[in-house]
Amino acid sequence: MTAASRGDEGAGGAPGGDGARELALERLGDRVLDGLDAFGDFLLLGARTWRTVLAPRFPARDVVAQFESLAVRSLAIVGVTALFTGMVLALQTVVSLSRFGAKPYTGSFVGLAIALELGPVLTALMVSGRVGAGIAAELGSMAVTEQIDAIRALGADPVQKLVLPRVLACTFGLPLLTVVADVLGVLGGGLIAGQNGIGADFYMSTVTTTVTLENFLQGIGKTFVFGWIVAAVACYTGVHTRGGTVGVGKATTRAVVVSSIAVFVSDFFLSKLLLML
Repeated sequence: MTAASRGDEGAGGAPGGDGARELALERLGDRVLDGLDAFGDFLLLGARTWRTVLAPRFPARDVVAQFESLAVRSLAIVGVTALFTGMVLALQTVVSLSRFGAKPYTGSFVGLAIALELGPVLTALMVSGRVGAGIAAELGSMAVTEQIDAIRALGADPVQKLVLPRVLACTFGLPLLTVVADVLGVLGGGLIAGQNGIGADFYMSTVTTTVTLENFLQGIGKTFVFGWIVAAVACYTGVHTRGGTVGVGKATTRAVVVSSIAVFVSDFFLSKLLLML
């Protein structure tokens, strides 16, 4: 290869590099626009959902059925998770505080951690994994088999019939599950505290003294937002499913991942907001 030919090849390489960068930027721009478009559709679905609350033919029976399916049947998984979370937290806290002679105050640390953060967040994640995946799979299957189109063709509103009951059940069911999780988490911590020489009466007194009603209500208040996020993301992902059974699987995974990340992000901003009040 001559020097002239190598020079020509090098001169032609620069435009090729510019073209690759332009293509990469174009793809990035397309993804950003697609993301903004999807977020706009998500907000529109949320607005339509709450608007149907006051619409005629409120699906009260469907709301009760979904509450039983989504909230009541999640008690076992939430309870087991909370119990062992409290036990592990107390175990680590006892070891850490023993170095500073503060082991008797394990209940204060466990109570605050459970009430403010671990109870609400872990409950939301468990519900996201069980309920969010179920909603996305169910609605996704209905979408790819055109059952949602059939509901619309019959003159019914798919949002009121399918989305609203699930959103209400999850939004108001998650706080109740969190109450159970808080109680079991504190009891689990008490079991470990008792095994390490901390009396049950003293443990509970430190919990009730440290954890105020305001702390408890702050944790419960965040779960209304978490519940709405889990249900809304799952419903949006489900009704927009395309691509047959493969699409249903992808939609289910996407619903769990997106809602879990959204729970963590919203928890930070809600916690920061509550600290400012």
